[in-house]
Amino acid sequence: MPTLLIVGTQWGDEGKGKIVDCLTLKADIVARYQGGNNAGHTVVINNDEKYILHLIPSGILHKGKKCIIGNGVVIDPKSLLDEIEGLEKRGVDVSKNLFISKNAHIIMPYHVAIDKASEMKKGDKKIGTTGRGIGPSYSDKIARYGIRAVDLLSEQTIRTSVNHSIDRINFLLEKYYSVSPIDPEKTIADYSSYAERLKPFITDTVKMINNAYDKGLNILLEGAQGTLLDIDHGTYPFVTSSNTISGGACTGLGLPPKKIDNILGVVKAYTTRVGGGPFPTELKDDLGRFIQQKGGEYGATTGRPRRCGWLDAVALKYSCMINGLTGIALTKLDILDELDNVKIAVGYKYNGKTIDDFPHEIEILWGCEPVYETFDGWKVDTSGINNFDDLPTNAKKYIKAIEEILGIQVMMVSTGQKRNQIIQIAEQF
Repeated sequence: MPTLLIVGTQWGDEGKGKIVDCLTLKADIVARYQGGNNAGHTVVINNDEKYILHLIPSGILHKGKKCIIGNGVVIDPKSLLDEIEGLEKRGVDVSKNLFISKNAHIIMPYHVAIDKASEMKKGDKKIGTTGRGIGPSYSDKIARYGIRAVDLLSEQTIRTSVNHSIDRINFLLEKYYSVSPIDPEKTIADYSSYAERLKPFITDTVKMINNAYDKGLNILLEGAQGTLLDIDHGTYPFVTSSNTISGGACTGLGLPPKKIDNILGVVKAYTTRVGGGPFPTELKDDLGRFIQQKGGEYGATTGRPRRCGWLDAVALKYSCMINGLTGIALTKLDILDELDNVKIAVGYKYNGKTIDDFPHEIEILWGCEPVYETFDGWKVDTSGINNFDDLPTNAKKYIKAIEEILGIQVMMVSTGQKRNQIIQIAEQF
């Protein structure tokens, strides 16, 4: 009756959606614990159908699996409803399998307006947010101005909450950001309409998930973004607004730590990053562009190109430590197939000294140069291989090197986008 937690170990975009999709087969419940519709999980099933999910857990593509959007997630109701309708048009019925936490906070139109206006005002110092209102929604949650899913069930509560915030918000929008104010009456009308359609999904998911554990059901926990974007432990201020690390699953679902049995870290075979912030192993050359093109490294949510670079083991060791990983799922190995050699950063050089630990000081991280170990490439097409022994020798050496450097077993290897393009080295459930 294990509970398995899936966490991104880099700057997001590691391929968590594919891994969750593969593991859902043996899960009874799949639960999302943080983030919002700034995330994009891509799943390609075997007949080449592609699904991009932003709020709904990837498990929804398997019939009969219960999917929870936890209290740690911030929800844009219109985005969620669009996602539900998009799935239903493709024959995926969510009516009996989707559950939304009563305590999940709601993204309001003024959160989106502030997010976009704030980024514009920062100019060259912008962080690179998706402009979806995620940060401002979390800010209101902490400041105790937030509106929760349970509040949507009462039109009077929606009206009271909007009127409580609107003067403050519109003053900020008009006087500081010089943009148009938000119409409170339209907001109340729109969100009352959203509430009517979402009402059947809103429930006590804390009780639901704990009861499921006590009954011995298999539970799969799904995060968004990656460890290095964590609000507390990432490359601040170039981070997201929630706790992306494994500990975020406890607060984001109401599931105590002792009920989490295994933690699988998803590691891309190279490193990518979207938006601003330091990136020591970034390749700003033709090789970086080659990896970007072959890997399809463009945001599933925004379409923005991802910066690409070599695998960074300094950052990964930090991720392994703070997440308490019990295993690794390695993704996109096939993207490196054509390269003559591949590299792993095993240290940093800063002011003439070697650094083994991932620095917390953003100024130091900006100035770090990677120290690499180089490995021979395998120059063999690995796409679609689903048996570890069938991998070329140098690909296996690369995987073993990752295990030795991190001290953690690679339990799964993804060799393509499709559901069946996976190597299962060790069972998770």
